[in-house]
Amino acid sequence: MSCRIVLLGPPGSGKGTQAPRLAKELGVPQIATGDLLRQAVKNGTELGKQAKGFLDRGELVPDELVVGLIDEQLKALNGKKGFVLDGFPRNPSQAKALEGITGIDLAVLVDVPRDEVVRRLSARRVCPNCGQIYHLEFRPPKRSGICDVCQGNLVQRSDDKPDVVAKRYDVQYNEQAAPLIESYRKASVLVEVDGRGSIESVFERILSEIQARKSAKKR
Repeated sequence: MSCRIVLLGPPGSGKGTQAPRLAKELGVPQIATGDLLRQAVKNGTELGKQAKGFLDRGELVPDELVVGLIDEQLKALNGKKGFVLDGFPRNPSQAKALEGITGIDLAVLVDVPRDEVVRRLSARRVCPNCGQIYHLEFRPPKRSGICDVCQGNLVQRSDDKPDVVAKRYDVQYNEQAAPLIESYRKASVLVEVDGRGSIESVFERILSEIQARKSAKKR
């Protein structure tokens, strides 16, 4: 079994933390759509120039541009043995576009309940001066409300307020991602992992599921 893996999960599930660890463990590249967009804009590529307009206006980048970036990146792998896709696909339309580029071996859903997502993200704090990010539970500052790096006053971003987080979960995850998850389940490529607990324990669960699927393929 090759290692072409899509990592799914609601905002705050920790998939952005798990993706690079998983890619390193499996010896394959991590492909994160957010990183690709930022790099394309920085490099001034044609797709980057198109994406920049949407980002500057605070709008979602259209699917066709995101798909174009993913297509470029996957072609650049030159037949390497796999990848970990983080942040793509987000909906059935993107998943269909991905099918036209490459198949996948596994879709790993890092599942976290709505109330846990709200609790996690609403505890995030950021320094507006230097951009350092903290978490009141997992990575608190040494002094309450003060940045360790520049001593600026920490703030809660507007999109980290509990009511906004709950809305993001309902719209971005329940409405958009639910059909995608169901399609992967019907295709028998979905594995579900409990995203609660320590980073290490979640990581071990993901690896265990991948190894179990590999063993089943060999039978």
